[in-house]
Amino acid sequence: MRPAVHILVLAAGASSRMRGRDKLLQRVRGKPLLRMVADVALATGAPVYVTLPPASDARRMTLADSAARIVDVPDAALGMSRSVARALSAVSAGAPGAEDGVMILPADMPGFSSKALADLISRFRAEPDLIWRGGTTDGAPGHPSIFPRDLWDELQAVTGDEGGRSVLQRHKDRVRLVPLPGRMAVLDLDTPEDWAAFLGRPARSA
Repeated sequence: MRPAVHILVLAAGASSRMRGRDKLLQRVRGKPLLRMVADVALATGAPVYVTLPPASDARRMTLADSAARIVDVPDAALGMSRSVARALSAVSAGAPGAEDGVMILPADMPGFSSKALADLISRFRAEPDLIWRGGTTDGAPGHPSIFPRDLWDELQAVTGDEGGRSVLQRHKDRVRLVPLPGRMAVLDLDTPEDWAAFLGRPARSA
């Protein structure tokens, strides 16, 4: 059986730099960003897990009829690492294969395409002992990253507000950077100004 890739969409952040608005509910391609990212991930055919913080009714509603599996993160305030750990626990409960991988996909990045994610998954399936990481065409590292099964324990041990940065650093000899089109690997939108620039309109006050 070919290795599977389980996609972890990290969506338990507080959106604290948006001055009262929720960046994951901003509309992209006619959908809330969170739903758009989940749909892009699901279109690869991979199982998708979406982490959500406490009191996230609006985010949860955007996924009401989605095939993505919701993972609650009651300790989301402790940082992104808690999302990774809880999502990995959910994946592990399903008895994944020994060569399976997990893709860590931030929910606040609107540029990803299903084609680009599927390409990374195909590369991992061909060489599942490597870490496959998205980057720009000029060689800057970005997102997402696919981690082999033997690194999951290290990912679950990460603390604070990071995903897999320290794991990538410790195993940089295993990382293979894959150029993705445009700026999709590095384009994240954290502030009203970021969104205004992305949408081509002036930023509004909260």
